[in-house]
Order: sequence, then C-alpha cells, then structure tokens
Amino acid sequence: MAADHDIDELLACLRGRSLAVLTGAGISTESGIPDYRGPTTRARAKDPMRFAEYNASGVGRARYWVRAMVGWPSFAAARPNAGHRALAQLEARGIVGGLVTQNVDRLHHAAGSQTIVELHGALHEVRCLDCGAVEPRAHVQARLSELNPHVHAAVAEMLRPDGDAELPAAWVEGFRVPACLACGGTIKPDVVFFGESVPPTKVEGAYALVERAEALLVVGSSLTVFSGYRFVRRAAERGLPIAIVNLGETRGDPYATVRVDAPAGAVLTAVTDALAS
Repeated sequence: MAADHDIDELLACLRGRSLAVLTGAGISTESGIPDYRGPTTRARAKDPMRFAEYNASGVGRARYWVRAMVGWPSFAAARPNAGHRALAQLEARGIVGGLVTQNVDRLHHAAGSQTIVELHGALHEVRCLDCGAVEPRAHVQARLSELNPHVHAAVAEMLRPDGDAELPAAWVEGFRVPACLACGGTIKPDVVFFGESVPPTKVEGAYALVERAEALLVVGSSLTVFSGYRFVRRAAERGLPIAIVNLGETRGDPYATVRVDAPAGAVLTAVTDALAS
C-alpha cells in the first residue's frame, strides 16, 4: 500500500476535477492476468505474436492458437479486482468521465464501467481477415478443442499475458486451426497485434475523453507503447494535472504531477473512499 503522504498528494491532484483514466495491464495483475512489463515479468517476458508473422505463416497461426487455446480458460475466468471496481464507482459518481484501456480482458466492463475505449480491442471476439465475420471467442474455443483433443490444459507457470501460454514447441506440430464459419477464411482475435495500428476511430474517441477531462489518471501502465503514451503527451500539452499509479517507473514520469508506486487496487480503493467523503 502507498504511504499516506502519497495518497494525500494523489487526492490533491484529483479532487474536484473530472477525470479521464488510462489503464494498462498492471491493473489486471491482481485478477491473475500476467503483464508484459511489470516488475516480476519484465525479465522473462518474450515478444508476443506480431501481425506480419500471423498473417503470412500457417505455422505462426498454429503457434498462436495452440497457446491461446491453453491460456484462454484461465483468462476467461478472471474477475474484476478492487481497482476495476473503484474506477467503476468513480464513474458512477460522475468523477470519471470515461476510461481508455490498453487491456483486452473486458474486466472494466465486468466491473460496471460504462464509457470505455478499448484501444487494442478485446479477446472475446474473433474476426475473419477475409470476410469480416465475427464469432464469439468461446465458440472458437469449443471448435479448437474438437479439432485438437490431444492438447492439454496449461499449468499456471505456463500462462502469459493476453490469454497466451508458453508451451513446448512439440505441441504446435499437427495443431489444427479452425477456419471462418462464414467463408472458410483466416480467423484472428479481434485485437491489435504488435505491428498493427490502432483504428483511427478508437484513437479519436480516446483523445475526445482527454479533451473533456480536467485531469488524467494513469493506472497500471509503463506507457512504453506509444498507443497509450500519446494521451499523456496530449494531457501535458493541455496543461492538465497527470497522476500515475504504477509499480515501477513509466515513460510518462517526466510529465507526472504526482506518481504513486504501489498496487492499483489498494490505492484506487483509498482514493474512491476519500473522494466520496
């Protein structure tokens, strides 16, 4: 938990202002979803699937889907934690005007947040690259299991960020990837892979939330990726107070009015309780 003076500084930055919130993977680690760049994962994290490889290589797609098949049950079973719930409560009270998330886990929705821009999409839908048809991820999971009954569930040590899992190379051999039910084309989770661009409509929606806000709260993001960092830059250009709650340093630290190095759940709960009083 953060020191009392850290919470006091954070409250001084946020109190009486309408907030835009930017969240990253660090808010979901307390729900059991690993992150890419947290203090405990940075040293062992491997590069995620890149779009160019997925699009061009049947072997690459098989490697993605065998890992996704094994990782999905734990990912889908994750539930919102205190940090997600606190942000939803702040929105319900009119303090948070909207939320931009880099996460693909839909935990903000499950917690009750309403105004959400999912910068990178969500793993809960799968889209055909050829015809655009959308299929629920849970349905694809059932088809993966039918085609690949030999694939076993992963142990916790195998799980990686974004519903992925780290598996032996031998598990990829002979793995069958289902095709689009509508056209027989190539399916892909409806998320932005590394090497893809965030859709312009989502970028515009996120900028609009920052433009309407009186302060920006960043939670659980190292801001290494430009897709989120740009909104910190915009808030700084507007002269908005910027509060960052994250375990470890971030790319946005030079712009921060206040920075709290502590787990998100406890900090956001304390902020919510204080702002309600």
